[in-house]
Amino acid sequence: MTYLRDALTERVGEFIQLRRDIHRHPELAFEEHRTSDLVAAKLEGWGYAVHRGLGGTGVVGTLTRGQGRRLGLRADMDALPIQEATGAEWSSVKPGVMHACGHDGHTAMLLAAAKSIAQDASFTGTLNLIFQPAEEGGGGAVRMIEDGLFEHHPCDAVFAMHNMPGTPVGHFVFRDGAAMASSDYVTIRVHGTGGHGAMPHRSADPLVAASSIVMALQTIVSRNVDPLDTAVVTVGALHAGQANNVIPALATLELSVRSLNPAVRCLLEQRIKALVVAQAESFGVSADIDWRPGYCVLVNSKSETDFARQVALDLVGSERVTLQGPALTGSEDFAFMLEKIPGSYLLIGNGDADSAGACMVHNPGYDFNDDNIATGAAYWVALVERFLAN
Repeated sequence: MTYLRDALTERVGEFIQLRRDIHRHPELAFEEHRTSDLVAAKLEGWGYAVHRGLGGTGVVGTLTRGQGRRLGLRADMDALPIQEATGAEWSSVKPGVMHACGHDGHTAMLLAAAKSIAQDASFTGTLNLIFQPAEEGGGGAVRMIEDGLFEHHPCDAVFAMHNMPGTPVGHFVFRDGAAMASSDYVTIRVHGTGGHGAMPHRSADPLVAASSIVMALQTIVSRNVDPLDTAVVTVGALHAGQANNVIPALATLELSVRSLNPAVRCLLEQRIKALVVAQAESFGVSADIDWRPGYCVLVNSKSETDFARQVALDLVGSERVTLQGPALTGSEDFAFMLEKIPGSYLLIGNGDADSAGACMVHNPGYDFNDDNIATGAAYWVALVERFLAN
């Protein structure tokens, strides 16, 4: 398949420019109007039937050639509320908003593949190219599904690709089974009785209780979760009081809770709620818990992952493929699509430690590595031709 990569490398210039244009004009979750317009116009120009409005700003481009299997490929489009510090010529023109996770690159890779597929690829069946809004915590995948994504565009399998800093550029990483963690968000409010710091006995101090809760939460992973399972309970914020001589009436904690097993996810919720209530009562205060379910565990189906692995092996060779990479405790709402349709979520390296592409995502200095566009697009073309083989 070297010819495929070489051909796309020769034509990739327009998509590098397109990626940088999207990067200059980032849009937050469900605000991807300019990006959606650009994607839709490109797809229509190449002969795709375009369906807009799924999930608000989502776009699906469909290309059908005869009767056969139905395939879905997904790219995300939204940016993050981060002030860019890359210094690149194509830096964001929007203060406080940037493409800090590479969704501009994911969109460019899939568009580059879309053009090549429409003009050159041979297949029989239906190809659905899914450009999703609001991956960054907005649950855009859920919104698209609720709006009838898979009723309007049935798929026998779905695939998605994400860049991974710290991995050599163009290196593919696969994993079957649980690949990314669930993520839940928790706000705990500890209610006490405020008073003078010099007379603590006449108050019920929620800050002391909250401090004890922080420490007690650390025992859940170490003492309640099977050591062979993965779980994370992070207290990311603790807010209470404003003066050194005033005992506050309220302390608020913000938690991030993650796991790679649905049963462990349930256990974490049960133990956190029970522990918080018991700790609060032991200090003579009360607590309420706002538990907000986030993304579910992302589980790659084995047969589809085996198929995706083989496409990469044939495209770039075994030295540039990790057959079974480690699970990640980050989260991804493609997981909801995989709950409905079998498929696989794979990674492509953005650059190792000695390159600019090693900067981690969600960092002001991050940028997508344009060297990935040709390789990523070639991968998508190869996967389409094999999955929808005549």
